[in-house]
Amino acid sequence: MHEGVASRLAPLLTTIMLGDERDGAAAADLPIQVRAWDGSVVGPAGVPAFVIRHRRALRRLLWKPGEMGLVRAYVAGELDIEGDVFAALGAVQRVMRSGDEPIRLSSDDKREIVRTAVMLGAVGPEPKPPPEEFPPGRRGDRSSGPLQESAAFFARMLGPEMAHASGLWDEAVDLDDAQRTAVESVTERLGLFQGARVLDLNAGWGALAVHVAACHGARVVALTRTPEQAAHLEERAAEAGVAERVTAPGWELDAAGGGPYDAIVGLSGVEPLERDVPHLYELLAPGGRLVIQQPVRRPGPHRVRRTFTTSYMFPEDAELVPLGELVGALEDAGLEVRGVGALREHHARTLRAWAANLERHWAECAELAGTGRARVWLLYLAASALACENGRIGVHEIRAIRRDRDGRAGTTLVEGRAVPGYVVP
Repeated sequence: MHEGVASRLAPLLTTIMLGDERDGAAAADLPIQVRAWDGSVVGPAGVPAFVIRHRRALRRLLWKPGEMGLVRAYVAGELDIEGDVFAALGAVQRVMRSGDEPIRLSSDDKREIVRTAVMLGAVGPEPKPPPEEFPPGRRGDRSSGPLQESAAFFARMLGPEMAHASGLWDEAVDLDDAQRTAVESVTERLGLFQGARVLDLNAGWGALAVHVAACHGARVVALTRTPEQAAHLEERAAEAGVAERVTAPGWELDAAGGGPYDAIVGLSGVEPLERDVPHLYELLAPGGRLVIQQPVRRPGPHRVRRTFTTSYMFPEDAELVPLGELVGALEDAGLEVRGVGALREHHARTLRAWAANLERHWAECAELAGTGRARVWLLYLAASALACENGRIGVHEIRAIRRDRDGRAGTTLVEGRAVPGYVVP
């Protein structure tokens, strides 16, 4: 280890990274290696390296010794991660779970931190957040969210089909295969027939909507977050020869009209869907099917706070809910839940595949979206994958049906709504 800035940072970093576990710990016990702006190094070899390129990164950590300080420094380019970003974030999970709640420090810790900051010239006012961060207290409408990037950016990160939901990896050989299998699997559970009317609650760039229109003769109303998504989806439908069967009227659920729909599907949603469930019930025809795939959190007390996700990716009212709460909302609205399936491991592997695509096309993605937004996406994909892998969040598919007035439900009823001899226009 070279003497210099890094060695002076060692006690501070040990305090922040190890917390109550730091008794007797030395710099070699740090879960990461740290390189400072003067070239000095602290921490073990053979582990991911956090490279502090500017004193401002240290000042951010002093003001926000937790997730937000680390994230802001990384997004701003004042701190870099070299090596496996998944291993790097996995090593600092204590920091990455704190959100905007500062890590608790003793009086002695605080005095030592101030002394270190003075020695390193890092004392000063709190730096402004990076421009990629949402303003404090921002709620936003439901059209706000992470999709500020172009279709070209998402084509590189998600893959050519731009499918934005979890792939199915049981027998898949790569991401394209996993996503193709997932689209076909969801379509099968929708029980479609020629001329069926389908509402796609989160159509994204159109992978599922165009598939069910082109391959199953469905008529699709596709809700999209942005005008660019809507334009891309309509262009994609035209290329597939199904422009007359796919419309993209907007994002709000009111844009779906009055129904009825033979099937409603929603993939990879993070919005508080339970608020819209009564409306979904009204839109769904008797015997119609609902298939949603939704991230959920563990049950139990949950204090709402600003986190990396709510500050950079989704509005603050997009907090995840437990699975039981979501299922309860569906049943309270009158829908009958017919099945629940866990997709946690599939989603984690999909997130890792997207992150690999992003890193593979890093120069192009940084040019298309800006380096800051590319960093936000890489951090989000890696942090979300780790949260799935360790069980802090999950992704479940919930299948439900609206019973008819006699209480019946099932595939025969759904298929019975097809008009005999109907020919798809």
